[in-house]
Amino acid sequence: MNKTALALVVAMATTPALAADWSTTELHYQLGNLKQNPFGANAEQKSTTNIYTLQHASGWKYGDNFFFIDYSDWDDGQRRRDWYGEGYFNFSLGKISGADLSVGPVQDVGLVMGVNAGGDSKIRKYLPGIQLALDVPGAAFFNTLLTAYIDDSVGVANGGAPKEGNSWMLDTAWAFPFSFASHDFSLEGHVEYIGSRDNEFGDKVKAHILAQPQLRYDLGKTLFNDPQRLFVGIEYQYWHNKFGSDVTESAVQGLAVWRF
Repeated sequence: MNKTALALVVAMATTPALAADWSTTELHYQLGNLKQNPFGANAEQKSTTNIYTLQHASGWKYGDNFFFIDYSDWDDGQRRRDWYGEGYFNFSLGKISGADLSVGPVQDVGLVMGVNAGGDSKIRKYLPGIQLALDVPGAAFFNTLLTAYIDDSVGVANGGAPKEGNSWMLDTAWAFPFSFASHDFSLEGHVEYIGSRDNEFGDKVKAHILAQPQLRYDLGKTLFNDPQRLFVGIEYQYWHNKFGSDVTESAVQGLAVWRF
């Protein structure tokens, strides 16, 4: 992991966590066949891909935070490894002001600063915007982000992916816990839309839609009488115009989660 990734983890995990009201950290393992090279002659080629993820969410006096770091390992004729991470600080206007900002289904409004960063691609994006916390029946949480998508990547001249123009993002994330007989499940994930932009060569980077719903089963409760600790399930990934290309991905991945 390079210094950019380490800085992202340290910033997200330490600054507000000093006064955390609640905190959840998870380790994920996913296994599936993914299209790792959506550009060029082998765009439709699938590679068996292992993804190891550190994910953290916490709440504090003035808001909440979320970050994840993915470490991917795959073989497309050559063994490859890479990392990618995202982090978001949300400053709750309701918590900061002490006022009730709920209107209809909107429970709270927050000001968000997000950061996205990649390893081999050497990308860096800044995502300032707003977050709406919505009251949706049956949901543990249901949040919608509307942000700018500002590029600060190093570009091809410095060994990275092409620099891009700025755009915007709309993202909705949720979790719906439910039970069947004596077994506990959760349907959770997110859907994002990122608008089109041009890269440094004048080529169009297409708008994309990425959906990653997960169905989790609480295996820890069943096997060890230790609920909300060990989960297994699947993640379905639908990615229209993956990385802004012409490729659409539809893949089911096996999922295991350890929460601590």
